[in-house]
Amino acid sequence: MKKINFFVITIFPEFFDCFKNTGIVSRGIKNGLINIETINPRIFAKDKHKTVDDVVYGGGPGMLLKPEPILKSYQLVKSKGHNPYVLLTEPWGRKFDQKFAQELSQKEEIMIICGRYEGVDERVKSIVDEEVSIGDFILSGGEPAALVIMDSVSRLIPGVIGDKDSLEVDSFHDGLLGYPNYTRPAEYEGMKVPDILLSGNHKLIKVWRRWKQIEKTLQKRPDLLEKADLSELDKLILNAIKNNEDFYNFINKKSVKKLVNKIF
Repeated sequence: MKKINFFVITIFPEFFDCFKNTGIVSRGIKNGLINIETINPRIFAKDKHKTVDDVVYGGGPGMLLKPEPILKSYQLVKSKGHNPYVLLTEPWGRKFDQKFAQELSQKEEIMIICGRYEGVDERVKSIVDEEVSIGDFILSGGEPAALVIMDSVSRLIPGVIGDKDSLEVDSFHDGLLGYPNYTRPAEYEGMKVPDILLSGNHKLIKVWRRWKQIEKTLQKRPDLLEKADLSELDKLILNAIKNNEDFYNFINKKSVKKLVNKIF
């Protein structure tokens, strides 16, 4: 059974309490599939105020997290027989995306060092495997980024998500955005569920959903289509959308029907 251990070095361990007791992460912890341990570097601070930051050598604004408390936190984890893959939250780090999450889900142990203030002493990076960013914006600290990373990776661990098929339709799973979904009632204040979803024709529904995925991706994130591994049917759908072709005209073509029957 696949299990993943997260170790988070943070001066605000309480930040993660709600996260560990909510939703799928909580269920994953209870089922022994996820473990999240926070280490507060203040336990290694030498002064009575538990100081973990200091001014920057050479001058400059703000404070910097000192190397000793963080490196000793890392050594504490190592002393217990763990060998985590170490991430450091940095604005200029590798952009976190679904591909990165999938890579991390293959690891057994991950440590996330949460930056604060103006960042960390450069010597901390001697233990870092990758620097990571969740976007081109500034946060007060790395804790929100650590939550995002752990949530995204955790749901890829087999057994954490109750319905594993739901992973297959997530946005970015195969490089494209997701398709629109509807539930009861079939009509609400004049807004109707598309007839095709009520047809019971599951083969047709699958093609329609793929059409909608490609259509949405083309409209909102065309850059993703350039990198996506498109099937023969995908390419036909994309070309039809670009030519403003009607879905039903497309699906009734003999060549398309033949391909759809072959795939589904």
